[in-house]
Amino acid sequence: MTQKKAGGATGVRTGEATSKSLKYARVVNSPDEIPDDPGKSLVTTNHEVIRKWAEERGAVPATVAGTEHEDRPGVLTFDFPPLGDNDRLRRVSWEEWFETFDRRGLNFLFQEKLEDGRQSNFFRLENPEREDA
Repeated sequence: MTQKKAGGATGVRTGEATSKSLKYARVVNSPDEIPDDPGKSLVTTNHEVIRKWAEERGAVPATVAGTEHEDRPGVLTFDFPPLGDNDRLRRVSWEEWFETFDRRGLNFLFQEKLEDGRQSNFFRLENPEREDA
């Protein structure tokens, strides 16, 4: 796995299974770099960016219940408001979420705003080494 450089800064993880959508996404390396560009695809591995994005939406880190590996989180996701409404999700700490995110070598593809300017909750986790992140 390699780190892609964009705009002179270390950006995202790339590999054989890197999605084509990553090619069109703007790399965001800090919360200050998030553009106010509705409909734009963004990508990051930066923990501050991911946490800020989730918290702005009232979301908390979670894993899909039943996908755990021993005591480690399984499929990573977020629990969006109304919180606790989905019994298939199990909340995890930010520390567990990011440790799993980094250990799996994931990218966080996301959208800040929809094309009409409303806040977007779209995100996807991608493992550039595997098609099934």
